[in-house]
Amino acid sequence: MTGTPGTTGTPTPFTADDYKARMDRAAATAADAGLAGLLVAPGPDLVWLTGYQPVATERLTVLVLAAGQEPVLVVPTLEAPDAEHAAGASALTLRDWTDGKDPYAATAPLLDVDGRFGISDNSWAMHLLGFQNELPNTSYVSLTEALPMLRAVKDAAELERLAAAGAAADATYEEIKKVPFAGRKETEVAADLDALLRQFGHSQVDFTIVGSGPNGANPHHEAGERVIKDGDTVVLDFGGLLHGYGSDTSRTVHVGEPGAEEQRVHDIVREAQEAGCRAVRPGAACQDVDRAARAVITDAGYGERFIHRTGHGIGVTTHEPPYMIEGEELPLVPGMCFSVEPGIYLPGRFGVRIEDIVTVTDDGVRRLNSTPRELAIVN
Repeated sequence: MTGTPGTTGTPTPFTADDYKARMDRAAATAADAGLAGLLVAPGPDLVWLTGYQPVATERLTVLVLAAGQEPVLVVPTLEAPDAEHAAGASALTLRDWTDGKDPYAATAPLLDVDGRFGISDNSWAMHLLGFQNELPNTSYVSLTEALPMLRAVKDAAELERLAAAGAAADATYEEIKKVPFAGRKETEVAADLDALLRQFGHSQVDFTIVGSGPNGANPHHEAGERVIKDGDTVVLDFGGLLHGYGSDTSRTVHVGEPGAEEQRVHDIVREAQEAGCRAVRPGAACQDVDRAARAVITDAGYGERFIHRTGHGIGVTTHEPPYMIEGEELPLVPGMCFSVEPGIYLPGRFGVRIEDIVTVTDDGVRRLNSTPRELAIVN
C-alpha cells in the first residue's frame, strides 16, 4: 500500500487504491462469513474504508459492500459534493437521494432481499429499522460480532501512524511530570495533558484521566475539582488521535515519596504488565494476555481489585476489537495493535494502572510506548 510516512514526519495520505483494497477485502471477508454484504454507516468504519467522514444525521448515508459488486456510497444530494472529494471516492460509485424521497427504497436495489448483512455498530436505529421495513426478509448483525478482525490487523503505514501517536503520548508524559501537582485541581493537570497532546501533534484529544488519591480507584474517573495533595498516588490515562490513529497510555505517579504499600502495589502492577506483554506472540489467544497479567495480581492477593479487561484494540478509534479478556479465543496475528493495561484499585484509598500500546510482530511483541514504568515522583 502507498500510504507510507513521508520524510518530514507527516505521513503520505492514503490513496484511492488503498481504500479500494480495504473495500475489496471487507467485501470478500463478509462473503466468507456467510453475509450478503455490509452496510457501513458514518463513523470509524466508513473513514477507514473510504476516507469519508460525514456527520451522522437523520439523513441516510451508507456504504454498501458486497462481493462481486461495485462499492456504492448512498448519500443525501446536499452532501454529495463533499462525498465526491473523499480520498476513496474514485474507487466507488456515488448514488444520491433528495429530500422527500425514500432513501431506503433508493438503496434496496443494491441489496439481496433475503440477505443477512453486517451493519456498523454505530448505525442509528432509525436507519436499521428503515431497512427492515423496506426489506422485511433481510436480517442484520453488528460488524463487531460478524467481522471482529475487519480493522484489527494493521499494515505498515497504519503501524507507523500508531507508533507516531504513541511517541507523542510518551513526550506528553515526560513533560507532565515536570508540572506542579500538589495544590492544583485534577482538572488543571488534565488541561495540561490536553495542551501537551496537541502540542505534540494530536488533532483530537479523547480523554485525560487524572485520578488522584481515592479517585484513582475509579478506573474511568473524570478529572474533577479535587485538589491534589502531597502523599497522593495519581493515575494518569490519556490519548487521542494523531494523523487519524490513536494513542492511549497510562502511568501512575506519586506526589512525594510513596509509602510501602503504594510502592508494593505499583510493583505488582508493573510485574503484571510485563507478564501481559511477554504473553503477546503470534498464535496465542487474546485471553492468554489477560490470563498472564491477571495471574500476577491474583497471586499477590489483589485479584478482586483488578476489575476490568487487560486490553483493547486501537486504530482509527482508541477502543476497538480485539479485546484481551477471558473467553476471547481469537488468535493473535502480526499487525494487531492493542493495549496491555492491568490495574489494582483500592476503594477509598488509591489506584494504580500501567498501560502500553503493543503490536504483535512475526516473533513476539513491540511496544509502542517506551516511557519508564517505575513509580515516578512528582511535586
